[in-house]
Amino acid sequence: MKKTIVASSRTRLRTYLAAGYALFIMYASLSPFSGWQEQGLAFSAVLALPLFLQYTWFDTVANLLGYLPFGLLLGLALRARFSVSWTVLLATLGGVILSAIMEYAQMYLPVRISSNLDLLANSSGALAGALLAVSIAPREWFALHLTHWRMRLFHSGRGIDFGLALVALWIFAQINPSLPMLGNVFISEVAQAPFVVVQPEPFNWMESIVVLLNMLMLGMLLLTLLRIRRQAASTLLLVLCAVAVAKFTAAALLLKSWALLLWLNGEAMLGIFAGVLLIIAASQLSRTQLSKYAALVALGYWVLAHWIVDSGEPSTAMRLYQWNYGHLLNYNGLSQTITLVFPFLMLGYLWRIKNTS
Repeated sequence: MKKTIVASSRTRLRTYLAAGYALFIMYASLSPFSGWQEQGLAFSAVLALPLFLQYTWFDTVANLLGYLPFGLLLGLALRARFSVSWTVLLATLGGVILSAIMEYAQMYLPVRISSNLDLLANSSGALAGALLAVSIAPREWFALHLTHWRMRLFHSGRGIDFGLALVALWIFAQINPSLPMLGNVFISEVAQAPFVVVQPEPFNWMESIVVLLNMLMLGMLLLTLLRIRRQAASTLLLVLCAVAVAKFTAAALLLKSWALLLWLNGEAMLGIFAGVLLIIAASQLSRTQLSKYAALVALGYWVLAHWIVDSGEPSTAMRLYQWNYGHLLNYNGLSQTITLVFPFLMLGYLWRIKNTS
């Protein structure tokens, strides 16, 4: 019975992650979702074009690496129910179908270009991910230790797996180096001329409150997930440290030198400090009280972040980057979209665990 519960939970979480990543691919492939029109193209004609007609190494590698996690996650989800051969076949087929749909839809977007090479690279990435999935799934450290570790730390149930997927979603959005730490406003500072004295901007208390509410939202989510509530503060700090390391690494690779530490500011530090203290206090709440306060925090964050302190478009952050590929603009827009919908996803999660508790 215990093995059945473990396998079911493992499959659900992987399925949620695979579905979420498929949504990321759809967003990156079809944004900005405007200007749809018939361009007189036939998909069969696109497939019949010379393979290297429109070719860059960067796009090919980006497409391959972009679909590899999808093949991996889908393969891990399928491996719990199918044989090795069927897992590789179905996961690869899933990548081919998703890529074909995206390339077909791009024919109706003037700012996008459909390419048979993109379809091939995407499909190859899904195949590589599927092969990686079937190679690591049987390994003891993956199949047993990680799953049992998850079962020891977190509650079980369908709602809990959705909550863990939300934590992964939150982390994915927050590692964007053009967002302040736990903020939602794209950094808009520009490089200053040398020897010019720059006046410091006044402390923005509203941004600290946004960071505080974002911290509380994640912390209360962890409180509903963890079996031992006193571990919530340490787990939260561990997640924040991982985000900070990933954010700094991304900033070092992608941002211009003068923008390397713009994501770290006093408003964020104050909000984080206050958030940790409040999470410790919230750990004493009952499950019902915690759900109610978490819902209020999620709604408060959405109102404040998107109606009071929101500063504008993802394109405003592009001046920070030393790379100017369109993929970065897509990621900025995706980060903004996640911060917009995350509170509502959390409300749905809270409703689900309320009805299943």
